[in-house]
Amino acid sequence: MPTGDSLQNFAASAATDEPRLITEPGLPARVAAVVEPVVEQLGYRLVRVRVSGTEGCTVQVMAERQDGTMTVEDCEIVSRALSPVLDVADPIERAYRLEISSPGIDRPLVRPEDYDRFSGFEARIELAHPLEGRKRFRGRLLGLAEGCVRLATDAGEAQLPLDDVARAKLVLTDDLIAAAQRNAPLGRVAQPAARPRSQ
Repeated sequence: MPTGDSLQNFAASAATDEPRLITEPGLPARVAAVVEPVVEQLGYRLVRVRVSGTEGCTVQVMAERQDGTMTVEDCEIVSRALSPVLDVADPIERAYRLEISSPGIDRPLVRPEDYDRFSGFEARIELAHPLEGRKRFRGRLLGLAEGCVRLATDAGEAQLPLDDVARAKLVLTDDLIAAAQRNAPLGRVAQPAARPRSQ
């Protein structure tokens, strides 16, 4: 159960400029290299880039303000700025649909600060290499300590090397939803601003 302090961390208004530790491979990495400087110039932070081939090609750019919010208007601002930059850089060789969105409530955890910021909430973490025979863990975040993510699991506390985290995200629980509702700006999930691209 998250404490009052963890809810305060959840609503913290000043995020740091830590780099993302979890980044994309391949084509999404090429897109991220193009979009991240533009997103940062606008005063936002890149959370994730995903390229999906279902029903045509969709390029999803997930971003947020420094305080963790992202409104529909913010998505439109980012979309308008990225569209011409992506047209010129041309990292994708086929027609695609650009989608800008907020991280959502059950967001990915991509920066070291995320583990402290969302301490008290449940998360799923996958490691690149097995730790004591396991790669996947689920439990309540206890923050960072000495380069490890502390996670309270059914089997006790796990300490997962931060440098070995391949994927991590919050789990949508009643506690997380309630915290998001109490801190409305972080709970707001913007509708994607999408633009079809033809080449």
